[in-house]
Amino acid sequence: MNTKAQAIAKTAQSGLGSNLYRYGQLLLLVIAAGAIYPVLYLRQVYQTSMIEALAINNEQLGYLYSILGAAFMISYLPSGWLADRMAPRILISISLLGTGLLAMWYATLPSFHHLLLIFCGFGVTTGLTFWAALLKRVKLLASKKEQGRFFGVLDGGRGLIEALLATVAISLFAHLTQDRGQTLGEGFQQVIHLYAYTCLALGVVLGLLRDPRQADAEKVEEKTASKGNLLRDLKQLASLPELWLITAIVFCGYHFFWATYSFSAYLEQGNLGLTATMAGVITTIKLWMRPIGGIGGGWLGDRFSNLRVLTWALVLAGVGMLGLITLPMLRIVPLVIVLVVFIGLMTYAIRGLYWAVLDQCPIPERITGLAIGIISVVGYSPDVLLPLINGWITQAVPGMLGYQIYFTYVLVMGSLGVVAALALKKRIAKRIRA
Repeated sequence: MNTKAQAIAKTAQSGLGSNLYRYGQLLLLVIAAGAIYPVLYLRQVYQTSMIEALAINNEQLGYLYSILGAAFMISYLPSGWLADRMAPRILISISLLGTGLLAMWYATLPSFHHLLLIFCGFGVTTGLTFWAALLKRVKLLASKKEQGRFFGVLDGGRGLIEALLATVAISLFAHLTQDRGQTLGEGFQQVIHLYAYTCLALGVVLGLLRDPRQADAEKVEEKTASKGNLLRDLKQLASLPELWLITAIVFCGYHFFWATYSFSAYLEQGNLGLTATMAGVITTIKLWMRPIGGIGGGWLGDRFSNLRVLTWALVLAGVGMLGLITLPMLRIVPLVIVLVVFIGLMTYAIRGLYWAVLDQCPIPERITGLAIGIISVVGYSPDVLLPLINGWITQAVPGMLGYQIYFTYVLVMGSLGVVAALALKKRIAKRIRA
């Protein structure tokens, strides 16, 4: 009896230790992901201040984000290959340190040509060495029944970190510009410093940490890592219809998310009577929807079906976007603000779920990183296209009308994502019946 009891206790202790390890690793990944991206996308809260501080216009801002997107596209595929061969912790630490150093340069408010180099560098440090390593690590840490909640916690948790940092940043910005009398440019400069120091500190911490020896996720990763044949692996992945449908969902859903980057300027410049600080506060509140949308969407996905919840989130985001296009003509400002927050909630649910759907695609674990790279190259290509479209439209058609035209395009593309999600559902059901 004693021997049996000891065996049971040992098994329970092993399971508890394994779960603590997995949750601890997930927490570190969430913090890293929440800290590294905000400095790239400060435009979603500070677009007007950013343009003033950097002495650029809307079209030049579009070029900055377009070159960032181009760097992402070039990086994503080799990022997947790299994630199949190097320890994610090392890649993530390198990414945080590199992003922090580039942010320090960014904080000097350099010339436009130097900004192009900085944003290209951001694309490498958050694309090549970070993105696929992050997603593959989470996929391996989660069991089959936990994919929705783990990816939901990743996106929602990183949203919580982003919201916390954004709240500190907007408080600092308001204090400097309103209480201390500094210019918008000077306040923006201090916000960049806040994010730069955070990335550098986390990069050092993650670089010094060591994973427990022979941990379960580590064994799985070692087992699935393989040199393989790149051309054969690419051909195998390209032959999967489900992979391309997921790619289409990511591509279309990402349009909704990209639209949220323009909400601050939309609220401030769209004849709604809101100041830069008020627009920043509203978009910061929107950021607080990320933990709710990401974690809530992941939980609902595991309970009802990741794909079903994802489809409804796409539909509801489209309805909200339609409201932003039509309601400003009625000048119902409170309802417009509610829609901004609601669309944020839906887009964060979408982001928390579309990588969880990947588990329904028959992809060998040894080439999961490569699959993530392929999906990311196409799915995140709006990073290149949308900044240019947004810059051209808002420069040529200033004010509310320009944003209404831009949001109409986003609505059309997002609606195609619903079609792709329904097609994927039909494909999965057909495979199950077979």
